[in-house]
Amino acid sequence: MHAIRVVRHASERGGWEMVLASPPAHLAAHIRDYCGYREATPTPLRRQELPGVQVVVILEFGPLLKHLDDAGRVTRHRSGFIAGLDERWSTTEHTGVSHGLQVNLTPLGARRVLGLPLHELSHRVVGLEDLWGLEARRLVEQLAETPRWEARFAHVDAFLTRRMERGPAVDSGVRWAVERIHQAGGNLDIATLARELGHSHKHLIHQFHEHVGLPPRRLARLLRFDRAVQRLKAGGPVRWADFAVELGYFDQAHLNRDFRQFTGGPPSALLRRSLPDAGGFESGSQVKSVQEGPGAEGQDAR
Repeated sequence: MHAIRVVRHASERGGWEMVLASPPAHLAAHIRDYCGYREATPTPLRRQELPGVQVVVILEFGPLLKHLDDAGRVTRHRSGFIAGLDERWSTTEHTGVSHGLQVNLTPLGARRVLGLPLHELSHRVVGLEDLWGLEARRLVEQLAETPRWEARFAHVDAFLTRRMERGPAVDSGVRWAVERIHQAGGNLDIATLARELGHSHKHLIHQFHEHVGLPPRRLARLLRFDRAVQRLKAGGPVRWADFAVELGYFDQAHLNRDFRQFTGGPPSALLRRSLPDAGGFESGSQVKSVQEGPGAEGQDAR
């Protein structure tokens, strides 16, 4: 059974519910987490989505999300979509209702599940049905008709396990290198990493393009940014110069430069935002109720 946490919010600007779950042990190396969600707002809501060290799979039960690119072009994907690793934020919008399930795959887990070179997904959003055809539609319909989140997560577990069993093997050297980068928090000399593997720098980059989607140096930079975001989400006072050094940035200017690329603004601007009113973090002052444990999903969490 999954460990489930339910977080709810209500205000004059709308309400949302997130059902957060960790994957079972046999999938923990491939899936970061699950998030079932339902949101309702009186007007359309546009949100900035931050990049992270995961390949995002969205299974949509309700009205389809819009994706807006830098040129203002809008796309929608029936059943949902997959977003590869990226180094910039993206923008989504819904009409006032959003309902679905998000799966955050590790890059190596995505390689197993999707079965294609991950550089083909980098900086892209691809429709689920473009990749999985009717199999994607059947999965989403089954999930939408299933009444409880625990059962939905179990369906997704089984679906992803089947895909991984017939997916390609991940290069052992790449797996080791990715683990080393994670252990170092993104602060690792890539040339040294290549030498430890006995590979040329060029060969290591090629392998990362295939199995991860980004070259190792850019993955390390994204990981360091992701750690910074998780640290800010945890709350508490922040002294920016110390914060930068703690995460391995050369100085505060280096931290600010990465945040401006990944979010469009400085870290202080991200810290001031709150879900769902400004499309950022959840804010404790806005949370109506928080429940933990397998029994927390209840009838309201459908």
